[in-house]
Amino acid sequence: SLQDQFDNLEKHTQWGIDVLEKYIKFVKERTEIELSYAKQLRNLSKKYQPKKNSKEEEEYRYTSTRAFLATLNEMNDYAGQHEVISENMTSLITGELTRYVQELKQERKSHFHDGRKAQQHIETCWKQLEASKRRFERDCKEADRAQQYFEKMDADINVTKADVEKARQQAQLRHQMAEDSKAEYSSTLQKFNSEQHEHYYTHIPNIFQKIQEMEERRIVRIGESMKTFAEVDRQVIPIIGKCLDEITKAAESVDHKNDSQMVIEAFKSGFEPPGDIDFEDFTQPMKRTVSESSLSNSRGDGKSEPKFGSKSKGKLWPFIKKNKLMSLLTSPHQPPPPPPASASPSAVPNGPQSPKQQKEPLSHRFNEFMTSKPKIHCFRSLKRGGAGPEDFSNLPPEQRRKKLQQKVDELNRDIQKEMDSRDALTKMKDVYVKNPQMGDAASVDHRLAELGQNIEKLRLEVQKFEGWLAEVEGRLPARPEQPRRQSGLYEAQNPSGVNSCAQDRESPDGSYTEEQSQETEMKVPATDFDDEFDDEEPLPTIGTCKALYTFEGQNEGTISVAEGEMLYVIEEDKGDGWTRIRRNEDEEGYVPTSYVEVYLDKNAK
Repeated sequence: SLQDQFDNLEKHTQWGIDVLEKYIKFVKERTEIELSYAKQLRNLSKKYQPKKNSKEEEEYRYTSTRAFLATLNEMNDYAGQHEVISENMTSLITGELTRYVQELKQERKSHFHDGRKAQQHIETCWKQLEASKRRFERDCKEADRAQQYFEKMDADINVTKADVEKARQQAQLRHQMAEDSKAEYSSTLQKFNSEQHEHYYTHIPNIFQKIQEMEERRIVRIGESMKTFAEVDRQVIPIIGKCLDEITKAAESVDHKNDSQMVIEAFKSGFEPPGDIDFEDFTQPMKRTVSESSLSNSRGDGKSEPKFGSKSKGKLWPFIKKNKLMSLLTSPHQPPPPPPASASPSAVPNGPQSPKQQKEPLSHRFNEFMTSKPKIHCFRSLKRGGAGPEDFSNLPPEQRRKKLQQKVDELNRDIQKEMDSRDALTKMKDVYVKNPQMGDAASVDHRLAELGQNIEKLRLEVQKFEGWLAEVEGRLPARPEQPRRQSGLYEAQNPSGVNSCAQDRESPDGSYTEEQSQETEMKVPATDFDDEFDDEEPLPTIGTCKALYTFEGQNEGTISVAEGEMLYVIEEDKGDGWTRIRRNEDEEGYVPTSYVEVYLDKNAK
């Protein structure tokens, strides 16, 4: 029946809407997957990015690690394309289809409402026809019975004429009513037939046609959405391909030779390899001195030292500078005493003890030096330690040259910045001079003076570091370095020290310093080594100091001072609590840093 067809169509169209909503849900979940994937890719890329101001960042100067960094950046862009997929699918498919489903539901509801209305109308017309038909049938039967009754009354001789007339009138009335019902039934039938024809040939076909068109549009729309689903993915393929091409390009840029050369440049020390060790003939009785059996003799013959402008006879200590040896001979080996104001030695940081009051015999200290185990550490351990000296003398020659060059470049950049600031202030001052209403020209004089002082200080720093750089590069003769008081000595007679850390040896140019140690000291007769230090120049003064307390200076290497006395500072405190001072050309030594008030002046000579 028609009602069954409407039910079937209603179920089918509802199923079509369910399919559309299912597809919308599928696309929505796909967009969520794309977003999640993009987020995970970005997090992955971020996780492996080098951290700023870290050792990791330095490693990315090699071509292989730069290629990896490029891969990480491309993966970030790759993730961005998946975000584009998600955004486009959301706007072009999910959003559009969601609105379309709402419109489709409203249209479907309207069509089926019209169908139900038409069905109800035809059913009403049918009921009216049936009622008219039953009424016509009833009136006909009543008219027939009335006619039969009249005929019976008319044939009966016993019935009065009045009764017969009454029966005749009743029969005529019933007959008229039957005729009226017939006319009404005929009219209702014609009307119903017309309505039924209109219903089955016009209204219902139109409704079915609209439902069909609605369903076809739904099918076309879901097909277009599937096509858009593929196109959205296809649109980002060229960009994803470019990302992959860039990764391939970065991989092809990896240069193993270049990376190897960078490693060589980074860790090149500039040390000369040791020379051959002399053959020691034990068949003949002979007195073998330390210098003949040590590594220093071969190093002295290697002629690596004259390249740095220093004089060495390669006798006893192949890796110790003259200044360092003099420091060992003259500097105190005990922590400085606390100032008189301190309640006890424990009140001073690190708990310094007073120097020994008795001097040890020179021969005893010399033997102590010759037999003590050197405290030498690998360069890696030195690198992990605290800040090195200002001239980077704790580094090998090549590394020191690079550090000094970097420092010079950095200072030059600072000078340029200060000069730019000074030029800007000068222009501002000129504007103020020409237009006093804009500002006071005298207000910038103080800042200009400060900038001038800063520039002068930076230039002096540049000259200092350029001098050290010239030393390393061999353009100038090596300058005598300030002695380091607590440097550990390398003992040539200890082969275990050579095997454990040969790279800790100090080069002939004095550009490498071992870890500080207070354990190894040495006293030797000055006459044995006078020729080693004939060319030693006096250290320049770097400032002045005022004695806060009286210091007796009984320990070797120290100097006595009186309270209130003014002296020259020639070496700052290196962290051991001692400051090296000079009274005149012949009197210099160490005093506890806490006993003096130091006034440094880098411009003093």
